[in-house]
Amino acid sequence: MNSPKPRPGFPARLPAGAPAPVAARPQVAAKLALPVASGVGLDSHAVRQAMVRKLAGQGIGHAEVLAAMGTVERHRFVDSALVNQAYEDTSLPIGLGQTISKPNVVARMLELLCHGRGLPLGRVLEVGTGCGYQAAVMSLLAKEVYSIERLRGLHEKARENLRPLRLPNLHLLLGDGMLGYAPGAPYAGIVAAAGGEAIPTAWTDQLAVGGRLVAPAALQPGRQHLVVIEKTLNGLQQTVLEPVHFVPLKSGVV
Repeated sequence: MNSPKPRPGFPARLPAGAPAPVAARPQVAAKLALPVASGVGLDSHAVRQAMVRKLAGQGIGHAEVLAAMGTVERHRFVDSALVNQAYEDTSLPIGLGQTISKPNVVARMLELLCHGRGLPLGRVLEVGTGCGYQAAVMSLLAKEVYSIERLRGLHEKARENLRPLRLPNLHLLLGDGMLGYAPGAPYAGIVAAAGGEAIPTAWTDQLAVGGRLVAPAALQPGRQHLVVIEKTLNGLQQTVLEPVHFVPLKSGVV
C-alpha cells in the first residue's frame, strides 16, 4: 500500500458553505415502501428535514446523500425509550454494546463514498449492519447493498427493523465482517462501522478498480481516524482524515 497521502482532486475536507438542504427526491423516496408522512411527530417529513438542515449547516453538501438522510426514518431503528432522541446528532445504544452512529457521521461517510461519482453506485458492502439504519440509507444510493453483521442479535434486530421497508436491493448477512463477503465482490464501495488497527486485506482485495472504501482505523495506538482508500490501476491510494470514535473491529460470529 502506498504511504498515506491525499489524491489530487479528492476533497479531504469538503468546501465550506453547504447548499440549502434538499427535500427527499421522488426517485429516492419511491424506493421505500413506507409512505412519506406529512403530519406531526416523529413520522413527519418536517422532522427529518430539520435534521437535514442541521447536517447541511455542519458542512454536508452532497444533494443525494442529504435526500436519502431526509427519507429514511431514523426513529424506526432505535429503541422505543430513545425515540425522542432519534433526530438529535448523537449516537444511541442499540444493544450488545453497540451504537447507531450520529447522523452527521453516517452522512459524512456516505458523502465521502459518493463524492464525485455517478449515482446510483453499483454493488456496495457495509461491514457492521448494527440496527440497519445506515444500510437503509445506502440502499437509496446504490444499486445493490450487502450488509454483514457478526452479532446474531443485531442481525435479527436489523431484519426486523428493515422488513417493513421492503428494500429489494438490500441483502443482510450474518458473518465475520473482517472477511468481507467475497461472493458479492468486486464492490464499487465498502463502508465499515467499526475500526481495527489496520484495514483488512480482504476488504481491499474485494474492492473493484475505481472503487472506494471508507472506514475508521487506529493507525496510531488508541487513536482512530477516518480513512478513505481508492483502488486504481496503479494500486491503492489512502487518505487519512479526521479523528473518529467507533466500536472496535472484531472477528468471529457470536
